[in-house]
Amino acid sequence: MADENAMIGVDVGGTFTDIVSITDGRIETVKVATDVVETYKGVLAGAEEVGVADAAVFNHASTHGLNAIITRRVPKVAFLTTEGHRDMLDMARAWRPPEANTDPRWHRSFGDVTAPVVPRYLRRGIRERIGADGSTVIELDEAQARKELRVLARCAVDGVAICLMNSYVDGRHERRLRELVAEELGDVAVSVSSEVSPLAREYPRASTTVVDVLMKRIYGPYTRELASGLEGLGFTGDLNFADCAAMLAPVDVAMQRPSRIVFSGPAAGTVACAHLGTLIDEPNLLCADIGGTSTDISIVTGGKPFVSTTFELEHDLIVNTLSNEIVSVGAGGGSIVSITPTGEVKVGPESAGADPGPACYGRGGEVPTTTDTFLMLGVLDPDRFAAGRARLDVDLARAAFDKLETQTSLSERVRFAYRMALNNVAEGIVDVLVKNGVDPRDHALVAYGAAGPMMLPALLEQLHVKSVIVPPHPGLFSALGLVSADQVHADSRTSYSVLTPDSAGDIDAIYAEMEESMRRSLGADADRVTFTRTFDGQLMGQVWETPFVDVPGGTITPEAVQTMITNFHDAYEQRSGNRFEAMPVQGVTYRLTAVVPTAKVDYPRPVQRPADQPLRPSGSITVRHLEDHDLPAAEYERDALMLGDVIEGPAVVREAMSTTFVPPGLVARVGTVGELVITRAAEGADA
Repeated sequence: MADENAMIGVDVGGTFTDIVSITDGRIETVKVATDVVETYKGVLAGAEEVGVADAAVFNHASTHGLNAIITRRVPKVAFLTTEGHRDMLDMARAWRPPEANTDPRWHRSFGDVTAPVVPRYLRRGIRERIGADGSTVIELDEAQARKELRVLARCAVDGVAICLMNSYVDGRHERRLRELVAEELGDVAVSVSSEVSPLAREYPRASTTVVDVLMKRIYGPYTRELASGLEGLGFTGDLNFADCAAMLAPVDVAMQRPSRIVFSGPAAGTVACAHLGTLIDEPNLLCADIGGTSTDISIVTGGKPFVSTTFELEHDLIVNTLSNEIVSVGAGGGSIVSITPTGEVKVGPESAGADPGPACYGRGGEVPTTTDTFLMLGVLDPDRFAAGRARLDVDLARAAFDKLETQTSLSERVRFAYRMALNNVAEGIVDVLVKNGVDPRDHALVAYGAAGPMMLPALLEQLHVKSVIVPPHPGLFSALGLVSADQVHADSRTSYSVLTPDSAGDIDAIYAEMEESMRRSLGADADRVTFTRTFDGQLMGQVWETPFVDVPGGTITPEAVQTMITNFHDAYEQRSGNRFEAMPVQGVTYRLTAVVPTAKVDYPRPVQRPADQPLRPSGSITVRHLEDHDLPAAEYERDALMLGDVIEGPAVVREAMSTTFVPPGLVARVGTVGELVITRAAEGADA
């Protein structure tokens, strides 16, 4: 029989699948290789290892769909739109990234001349037109539509995305076209934009609808295999999927609009940080997840992650969904160390990946990486990498550094590679700080991912943050985010309307319709949810909106509209530093969320060390190449640490899935839930 307090979180990555199990307050972690062909098999193998039959909740996140789009290993799907607009998927927003502004050879990664997600011959125009006011300009030409659909039938498409002009106002033509698809193509996956993303702006809505039908084709079979496999293992609890903001939804609800789950893994790490912050009274956090290829950076302010209304899979490939704002930097454990034509040491953004991987893996890699750098420093234990499931070869790492074409000594090569690797991560974090106007002195930096605790403490001085926090189980911390999140249902509608007393009735009708629909989908949970209303608004004449402005509950009255206007000006002033109360405010998108409270992980509290049992290191190591002379460093086992223990650098703290490096001049203290709080030595002494 399942334990109602037992939870499992699974984060499926491209190389490894991380599983976290919570039973009776005890946290068990497992890392297994991801089966890239039949991904569900790796998930089931890990679930069986942690005893999934005893769990009441199974929360799932994955980058499987994202990886499929990036690599273009996607099903063959078609795109139907209003006649004359089929090239919108190639045109996108016509924006260039800053680094391509002066490159005449630059092409969009998903354009027709590169690797289109939907080839042009599968994009068909349908004769019809709905006006921006919802009127019928041109009736749907069903005969012409059937002719186009028969072309797609001969092409044997697996799915169809439908996005007609102005369908967010009235989706009747889209709904009828879906019926024609069923008649002509049979049982294929279909997504219509008026249901997937009933929002203004044609291209983002079209892009989202295409991603949605791709996710239906990718996750549909996967979900069925996963659910069947879990049932075979004796699991009888609730299966939830996380979305791009790491908000959970029952699997059947998630699969109604699977575009929302395309990028859920990294978002879970941000939620794990936010939950940890509530437990240790640290509401302002910088979150840095350093894996093998990249560093994912996000911000938690006031206990809440920064949330965006859209998400970019690639430059200009957009999904309209709420998502934790995460910036990825090409810096990780697998970042390649090389020498530039001018003789400088360079680290990344190229990565050795998992195969062949760093030179020290012994899988054929011949170039040094950041992992090789820390092995040469002596920070990594070659016999305990990845919980002892792999052994690192120091001789291969040294040989890779020896092959670099430079006149510098071995120690200088390793030292410069170390500094450049840290500098790359620091630059990415500073860019995020500047972009969001965040003062690092008010924030602590959370170091997680397999390489985060090893690299980030050294950036304490450079980034001017309060402290560096290494959470419990940092190597699988994103998976812990899946047992730290609420179940959240979200809906939104676009309706351009100037906020005046006369608009109260129309706005109230929008929220009433969304709430009624959401209550139906919630079923028995409807009576215990908390509804939250917000809207995205703009000053009249503006192009872009100020999102997530608070909306009063209850019936929308003229007085409530005035409150909405005041809330908009407050939010606008906070974001831009200006206030224009004389200008009318226009509502654009109205949003409703329903939060179903769920059980969350509660980290075991470490006990206080007895006075007669002083902290002693388990061993010692020698840190080489970091300075001109070798540094003796103490070595500790994290499982043996107790509340209030203080570790002075240089030192390393070892655990199954990660290594924490405390550089000279810093001190680590064990906090209330077992977190390591790393500060400057003087501050640690005063604490």
